[in-house]
Amino acid sequence: MNIGKLQDRALDLRRMFHRIPEVGFTEFITTYEIYIVLKEKDFTLSIGEEAISREHRYGVPDQDTIEASRKRALEYGVPEAFLEKMADGTTGLVAVFDTGRPGPHIAMRSDIDGLPIMEAEDALHAPAANGYRSIHEGEMHACGHDGHISIGLAVAAYINENQDQLSGRFTLIFQPAEEGGRGARSIVKNGWLDDVDYFMSGHLGINEHEAGTISATTDQFLASTKLDVSFRGKSAHSGVEPNEGKNALLAAASASLHLHSIPRHRDGATRVNVGILNAGSGRNVIADHSELKMETRGETNALNDYMLSEAERILKASALLHDVEYETAFMGNAIGAECDEEWVDIVKTANRAEGDGIKIMDVMPLKASEDVTYMIDHVQKNGGLATFMIFASPLAAGHHHPSFDFDERAIRTAVSVYTSIILHLAVIHLEKENTSYE
Repeated sequence: MNIGKLQDRALDLRRMFHRIPEVGFTEFITTYEIYIVLKEKDFTLSIGEEAISREHRYGVPDQDTIEASRKRALEYGVPEAFLEKMADGTTGLVAVFDTGRPGPHIAMRSDIDGLPIMEAEDALHAPAANGYRSIHEGEMHACGHDGHISIGLAVAAYINENQDQLSGRFTLIFQPAEEGGRGARSIVKNGWLDDVDYFMSGHLGINEHEAGTISATTDQFLASTKLDVSFRGKSAHSGVEPNEGKNALLAAASASLHLHSIPRHRDGATRVNVGILNAGSGRNVIADHSELKMETRGETNALNDYMLSEAERILKASALLHDVEYETAFMGNAIGAECDEEWVDIVKTANRAEGDGIKIMDVMPLKASEDVTYMIDHVQKNGGLATFMIFASPLAAGHHHPSFDFDERAIRTAVSVYTSIILHLAVIHLEKENTSYE
């Protein structure tokens, strides 16, 4: 199969996966469709607890949510026996191919989850106009992970079709629950990256350069912590005895306002956001409960720790101010990381002969959080080289927006770049082997 056919197939797969988004740890249909594509190839496939560590997942949805998604997958046509392997939301898949010949261990990660966003329906939105809008109302691939899946599957097809030219071992990770920094750690803890020589991953969009523009490495990863916070007060009639109530709604509102007033740090970028606030039960009832979902971010782990410490101080003070109880639940985390500079030469050399308009920059900034950093950090600590590439594209709307979409030519670029890197690393190893025999 030539690269052009792989690229065409990747575009078809992207549109198929775009129609079936599922949020983190409920990717039952997505995992099954990945399995269907890979099962006839020469990879060893692992799903469920073979793929991820159950106890090292962050922010696992409640059982009602998981069960509703499981039933939806059954109706879609996913076999019960397959769903049993992903019990309690142990979604995702790892595919391994060993050539049987000495060579490097190359790993690639593709994230597979969608977001809890209602997708746009207007005619200007390409997925809606062209018949591949989400069939799951309230869930959407609004960050390009549908494209990441299709790129990973194209790379798998390339490896399978060209295995006689390759050496070493390949591990392709289709990771659940990237959003919120919840899934990568569960992959790392299952040992898939313990002896990796070269690790690569990437993201579509992010920087709005013309499609075909990529970065060999990425910087400005923001470390991040995700928290769910609950306040518990005392309900009372707001007219008859307001003095008897303890207002959890006001505690949450106070916390939300003051969290956003945390002073930003001189040493680098810092962020905080309250994304959801729910409270109360009626207009004439002092609210006895409230919940907010929030996050902190920092350009380094230390800066995120600063934001988190300040956030915890404000949460405690808000609870004291309104005489209510509070508790926090840790829901996800991403750490800071740096790509290895050696990848600039690898990517540029591997793609030197490409003639389809690829422009390679040394580095682009992410300015966001990505739990791939757990994988980057683990590979580097074990002596491997790791990178995260950006496959830029003009965007119809920003990431996590109901009208998000990207130029699909960026998928073609990514397939070309990844496969060229794989072949290049195989050639490097062969040259080293030949030199050692002389």
